[in-house]
Amino acid sequence: MPKPLKKAVLPVAGLGTRFLPATKALAKEMLPVVDKPLIQYAVEEARDAGIEQFCFITGRGKTAIVEHFDVAYELERTLKERAKDQILADLRASAVEPGSITTVRQQVPMGLGHAIWCARTFIGDDPFAILLPDDLMQCDVSCTKQLADAYQETGGNVVAIEEVPMERVNKYGVLDVLEDKGKLVSVKGLVEKPKVEEAPSNLTIIGRYVLMPEVVHYLSAMEKGAGGEVQLTDGMAKLIGKQPFHGLRYEGRRFDCGDKAGYLEAQIAFALKRPDLAGAVREFLPKYMG
Repeated sequence: MPKPLKKAVLPVAGLGTRFLPATKALAKEMLPVVDKPLIQYAVEEARDAGIEQFCFITGRGKTAIVEHFDVAYELERTLKERAKDQILADLRASAVEPGSITTVRQQVPMGLGHAIWCARTFIGDDPFAILLPDDLMQCDVSCTKQLADAYQETGGNVVAIEEVPMERVNKYGVLDVLEDKGKLVSVKGLVEKPKVEEAPSNLTIIGRYVLMPEVVHYLSAMEKGAGGEVQLTDGMAKLIGKQPFHGLRYEGRRFDCGDKAGYLEAQIAFALKRPDLAGAVREFLPKYMG
Protein backbone atom coordinates (compact mmCIF):
# COMPACT_ATOMS: atom_id res chain seq x y z
CA MET A 1 0.00 0.00 0.00
CA PRO A 2 1.31 3.50 -0.79
CA LYS A 3 2.18 5.68 2.17
CA PRO A 4 -0.59 8.07 3.23
CA LEU A 5 -0.33 11.53 1.68
CA LYS A 6 -0.20 13.97 4.59
CA LYS A 7 2.30 16.67 3.54
CA ALA A 8 2.09 19.62 1.17
CA VAL A 9 4.70 22.12 0.03
CA LEU A 10 3.57 25.57 -1.09
CA PRO A 11 6.21 27.73 -2.80
CA VAL A 12 5.36 31.36 -1.94
CA ALA A 13 8.69 33.16 -2.31
CA GLY A 14 7.94 34.89 -5.63
CA LEU A 15 8.09 38.67 -5.94
CA GLY A 16 4.79 39.10 -7.80
CA THR A 17 6.29 41.61 -10.22
CA ARG A 18 3.35 41.30 -12.63
CA PHE A 19 1.08 42.80 -9.96
CA LEU A 20 3.19 45.77 -8.95
CA PRO A 21 2.56 48.19 -7.34
CA ALA A 22 -0.04 46.12 -5.41
CA THR A 23 2.63 43.58 -4.43
CA LYS A 24 5.27 46.09 -3.37
CA ALA A 25 4.41 45.52 0.29
CA LEU A 26 1.81 42.73 -0.02
CA ALA A 27 2.66 39.12 -0.83
CA LYS A 28 0.97 38.17 -4.10
CA GLU A 29 -0.38 35.04 -2.39
CA MET A 30 -2.36 37.36 -0.09
CA LEU A 31 -4.23 38.93 -3.00
CA PRO A 32 -7.93 38.16 -2.41
CA VAL A 33 -10.33 36.45 -4.77
CA VAL A 34 -13.68 37.75 -3.55
CA ASP A 35 -12.91 37.66 0.20
CA LYS A 36 -10.21 35.00 0.64
CA PRO A 37 -6.52 35.24 -0.21
CA LEU A 38 -5.06 32.86 -2.77
CA ILE A 39 -2.98 31.08 -0.13
CA GLN A 40 -6.10 30.19 1.87
CA TYR A 41 -7.77 28.64 -1.17
CA ALA A 42 -4.67 26.46 -1.66
CA VAL A 43 -4.51 25.35 1.98
CA GLU A 44 -8.22 24.54 2.06
CA GLU A 45 -7.89 22.54 -1.16
CA ALA A 46 -5.06 20.52 0.36
CA ARG A 47 -6.97 19.95 3.60
CA ASP A 48 -9.88 18.58 1.58
CA ALA A 49 -7.43 15.94 0.32
CA GLY A 50 -6.46 14.90 3.85
CA ILE A 51 -3.25 16.94 4.01
CA GLU A 52 -2.30 17.72 7.62
CA GLN A 53 1.18 19.29 7.41
CA PHE A 54 2.15 22.33 5.36
CA CYS A 55 5.50 23.82 4.44
CA PHE A 56 5.56 27.36 3.05
CA ILE A 57 8.69 28.22 1.04
CA THR A 58 8.91 31.93 1.80
CA GLY A 59 11.15 34.89 1.11
CA ARG A 60 11.71 38.31 2.61
CA GLY A 61 8.56 40.34 3.21
CA LYS A 62 6.28 37.30 3.31
CA THR A 63 5.46 37.21 7.03
CA ALA A 64 1.81 38.16 6.42
CA ILE A 65 1.22 34.73 4.89
CA VAL A 66 2.07 32.97 8.14
CA GLU A 67 0.26 35.57 10.24
CA HIS A 68 -2.89 34.97 8.21
CA PHE A 69 -3.10 31.46 9.66
CA ASP A 70 -2.33 32.57 13.21
CA VAL A 71 -4.92 33.32 15.88
CA ALA A 72 -5.93 36.99 15.91
CA TYR A 73 -6.99 37.36 19.55
CA GLU A 74 -7.97 41.03 19.41
CA LEU A 75 -10.00 40.56 16.23
CA GLU A 76 -11.82 37.52 17.61
CA ARG A 77 -12.60 39.29 20.87
CA THR A 78 -13.98 42.31 19.02
CA LEU A 79 -16.16 40.13 16.80
CA LYS A 80 -17.49 38.31 19.84
CA GLU A 81 -18.26 41.55 21.67
CA ARG A 82 -20.13 42.84 18.63
CA ALA A 83 -22.08 39.58 18.26
CA LYS A 84 -20.61 38.94 14.79
CA ASP A 85 -21.04 35.24 15.41
CA GLN A 86 -21.17 34.01 11.82
CA ILE A 87 -18.07 35.97 10.80
CA LEU A 88 -16.26 34.64 13.87
CA ALA A 89 -17.32 31.08 13.05
CA ASP A 90 -16.08 31.44 9.47
CA LEU A 91 -12.78 32.84 10.72
CA ARG A 92 -12.25 29.97 13.14
CA ALA A 93 -13.20 27.40 10.51
CA SER A 94 -10.23 28.48 8.40
CA ALA A 95 -7.75 27.94 11.27
CA VAL A 96 -5.20 25.13 11.03
CA GLU A 97 -4.00 22.86 13.80
CA PRO A 98 -1.22 24.34 15.97
CA GLY A 99 2.15 23.14 14.72
CA SER A 100 0.88 22.13 11.29
CA ILE A 101 2.63 24.95 9.40
CA THR A 102 6.38 25.03 8.85
CA THR A 103 8.23 27.76 6.96
CA VAL A 104 11.64 27.72 5.29
CA ARG A 105 13.37 30.49 3.39
CA GLN A 106 14.46 30.42 -0.22
CA GLN A 107 17.15 33.06 0.06
CA VAL A 108 17.88 33.29 -3.67
CA PRO A 109 15.43 32.96 -6.61
CA MET A 110 16.85 29.90 -8.34
CA GLY A 111 13.67 28.34 -9.65
CA LEU A 112 10.86 26.05 -8.55
CA GLY A 113 13.13 23.03 -8.27
CA HIS A 114 15.40 24.90 -5.89
CA ALA A 115 12.38 26.00 -3.83
CA ILE A 116 11.23 22.40 -3.42
CA TRP A 117 14.78 21.34 -2.49
CA CYS A 118 14.67 23.95 0.30
CA ALA A 119 11.86 21.87 1.87
CA ARG A 120 13.94 18.66 1.90
CA THR A 121 13.97 18.28 5.69
CA PHE A 122 10.20 18.71 5.87
CA ILE A 123 9.66 16.20 3.04
CA GLY A 124 11.92 13.53 4.54
CA ASP A 125 10.95 10.08 3.25
CA ASP A 126 7.28 10.85 2.63
CA PRO A 127 5.21 11.47 -0.49
CA PHE A 128 4.12 15.09 -0.74
CA ALA A 129 1.83 17.37 -2.67
CA ILE A 130 2.91 20.65 -4.25
CA LEU A 131 0.40 23.45 -4.72
CA LEU A 132 1.27 26.67 -6.55
CA PRO A 133 -1.21 29.24 -5.17
CA ASP A 134 -1.11 31.25 -8.42
CA ASP A 135 -3.12 28.44 -9.97
CA LEU A 136 -6.55 28.79 -8.40
CA MET A 137 -8.70 25.71 -8.88
CA GLN A 138 -12.49 25.55 -9.06
CA CYS A 139 -13.45 21.88 -8.75
CA ASP A 140 -16.36 19.96 -7.28
CA VAL A 141 -13.78 17.54 -5.85
CA SER A 142 -10.59 19.21 -4.65
CA CYS A 143 -7.94 18.99 -7.40
CA THR A 144 -5.42 17.80 -4.82
CA LYS A 145 -7.92 15.14 -3.68
CA GLN A 146 -8.19 13.95 -7.29
CA LEU A 147 -4.40 13.68 -7.41
CA ALA A 148 -4.27 11.94 -4.03
CA ASP A 149 -6.77 9.34 -5.26
CA ALA A 150 -4.73 8.79 -8.43
CA TYR A 151 -1.60 8.39 -6.28
CA GLN A 152 -3.32 5.71 -4.22
CA GLU A 153 -4.34 3.96 -7.45
CA THR A 154 -0.96 4.12 -9.21
CA GLY A 155 1.43 4.13 -6.25
CA GLY A 156 3.64 6.81 -7.75
CA ASN A 157 4.07 10.35 -9.03
CA VAL A 158 1.02 12.13 -10.45
CA VAL A 159 0.79 15.62 -11.95
CA ALA A 160 -2.34 17.54 -12.94
CA ILE A 161 -2.45 18.21 -16.67
CA GLU A 162 -4.51 20.08 -19.22
CA GLU A 163 -4.42 20.54 -22.96
CA VAL A 164 -3.36 23.90 -24.39
CA PRO A 165 -3.08 25.17 -27.97
CA MET A 166 0.25 24.07 -29.49
CA GLU A 167 1.40 27.67 -29.90
CA ARG A 168 1.40 28.05 -26.09
CA VAL A 169 3.28 24.89 -25.08
CA ASN A 170 6.54 26.85 -24.77
CA LYS A 171 5.23 28.36 -21.53
CA TYR A 172 4.81 25.04 -19.67
CA GLY A 173 6.26 21.70 -18.71
CA VAL A 174 5.05 19.29 -21.40
CA LEU A 175 4.38 15.53 -21.26
CA ASP A 176 5.90 13.00 -23.61
CA VAL A 177 3.12 10.41 -23.55
CA LEU A 178 3.71 6.67 -23.29
CA GLU A 179 0.04 5.67 -23.17
CA ASP A 180 -3.11 7.80 -23.08
CA LYS A 181 -5.67 6.00 -20.95
CA GLY A 182 -8.17 8.86 -20.93
CA LYS A 183 -8.24 10.27 -17.42
CA LEU A 184 -4.75 8.97 -16.63
CA VAL A 185 -1.79 9.32 -18.97
CA SER A 186 1.38 7.31 -18.44
CA VAL A 187 4.48 9.38 -19.06
CA LYS A 188 7.78 8.50 -20.72
CA GLY A 189 9.32 11.97 -20.61
CA LEU A 190 8.94 15.61 -19.55
CA VAL A 191 10.22 18.73 -21.27
CA GLU A 192 10.30 22.19 -19.68
CA LYS A 193 9.19 25.03 -21.97
CA PRO A 194 10.06 23.36 -25.29
CA LYS A 195 10.10 25.12 -28.62
CA VAL A 196 6.69 24.79 -30.23
CA GLU A 197 8.04 22.71 -33.10
CA GLU A 198 9.83 20.36 -30.68
CA ALA A 199 7.04 19.81 -28.14
CA PRO A 200 6.14 16.12 -27.74
CA SER A 201 2.45 16.89 -27.05
CA ASN A 202 0.10 19.66 -25.97
CA LEU A 203 -0.49 18.10 -22.53
CA THR A 204 0.95 20.53 -20.01
CA ILE A 205 1.55 20.40 -16.28
CA ILE A 206 -0.29 22.87 -14.06
CA GLY A 207 0.58 23.85 -10.50
CA ARG A 208 -0.58 20.68 -8.74
CA TYR A 209 1.66 17.66 -8.11
CA VAL A 210 1.98 14.58 -5.91
CA LEU A 211 5.61 13.47 -5.90
CA MET A 212 7.74 10.85 -4.25
CA PRO A 213 10.55 12.06 -1.96
CA GLU A 214 13.26 10.69 -4.28
CA VAL A 215 12.84 13.76 -6.49
CA VAL A 216 14.78 15.75 -3.86
CA HIS A 217 17.89 13.67 -4.58
CA TYR A 218 17.87 14.76 -8.22
CA LEU A 219 17.12 18.39 -7.35
CA SER A 220 20.11 18.45 -4.97
CA ALA A 221 22.44 18.27 -7.99
CA MET A 222 21.41 21.90 -8.68
CA GLU A 223 21.50 21.36 -12.43
CA LYS A 224 20.32 24.46 -14.24
CA GLY A 225 17.72 24.04 -16.93
CA ALA A 226 15.39 26.38 -18.83
CA GLY A 227 15.91 30.02 -17.91
CA GLY A 228 19.13 29.19 -16.06
CA GLU A 229 17.11 27.97 -13.06
CA VAL A 230 16.81 24.67 -11.22
CA GLN A 231 13.66 23.25 -12.82
CA LEU A 232 11.34 20.90 -10.97
CA THR A 233 10.39 19.36 -14.32
CA ASP A 234 13.99 18.22 -14.88
CA GLY A 235 14.08 16.54 -11.48
CA MET A 236 10.74 14.84 -12.09
CA ALA A 237 11.89 13.59 -15.49
CA LYS A 238 14.65 11.57 -13.80
CA LEU A 239 12.05 9.62 -11.80
CA ILE A 240 10.45 8.29 -14.98
CA GLY A 241 11.36 4.66 -15.55
CA LYS A 242 12.29 4.25 -11.89
CA GLN A 243 8.83 4.90 -10.44
CA PRO A 244 5.27 5.09 -11.79
CA PHE A 245 4.64 8.50 -13.33
CA HIS A 246 1.26 9.68 -14.60
CA GLY A 247 -0.54 12.79 -15.70
CA LEU A 248 -4.12 13.26 -14.53
CA ARG A 249 -6.78 15.05 -16.55
CA TYR A 250 -8.41 16.66 -13.53
CA GLU A 251 -12.06 17.64 -13.46
CA GLY A 252 -12.58 21.36 -12.90
CA ARG A 253 -11.26 24.73 -13.99
CA ARG A 254 -7.96 26.48 -13.44
CA PHE A 255 -7.52 30.24 -13.19
CA ASP A 256 -4.04 31.64 -13.72
CA CYS A 257 -3.98 34.26 -10.99
CA GLY A 258 -0.39 35.14 -11.77
CA ASP A 259 -1.86 36.87 -14.82
CA LYS A 260 -4.02 39.97 -14.48
CA ALA A 261 -6.72 38.81 -16.89
CA GLY A 262 -6.83 35.37 -15.26
CA TYR A 263 -7.06 36.97 -11.82
CA LEU A 264 -9.97 39.18 -12.90
CA GLU A 265 -11.77 36.19 -14.46
CA ALA A 266 -11.35 34.28 -11.19
CA GLN A 267 -13.06 37.10 -9.30
CA ILE A 268 -16.12 36.81 -11.54
CA ALA A 269 -16.18 33.01 -11.62
CA PHE A 270 -15.92 32.62 -7.84
CA ALA A 271 -18.39 35.43 -7.16
CA LEU A 272 -20.94 33.73 -9.44
CA LYS A 273 -20.64 30.59 -7.28
CA ARG A 274 -21.61 32.56 -4.18
CA PRO A 275 -25.36 32.71 -3.40
CA ASP A 276 -24.85 36.03 -1.61
CA LEU A 277 -23.13 37.64 -4.61
CA ALA A 278 -24.24 35.87 -7.78
CA GLY A 279 -27.39 37.96 -8.26
CA ALA A 280 -25.61 41.28 -7.89
CA VAL A 281 -22.80 40.21 -10.24
CA ARG A 282 -25.22 39.06 -12.93
CA GLU A 283 -27.02 42.38 -12.60
CA PHE A 284 -24.00 44.61 -13.08
CA LEU A 285 -22.03 42.56 -15.63
CA PRO A 286 -24.17 43.52 -18.66
CA LYS A 287 -23.32 47.19 -18.04
CA TYR A 288 -19.74 46.45 -19.12
CA MET A 289 -20.53 44.26 -22.11
CA GLY A 290 -21.01 47.04 -24.65
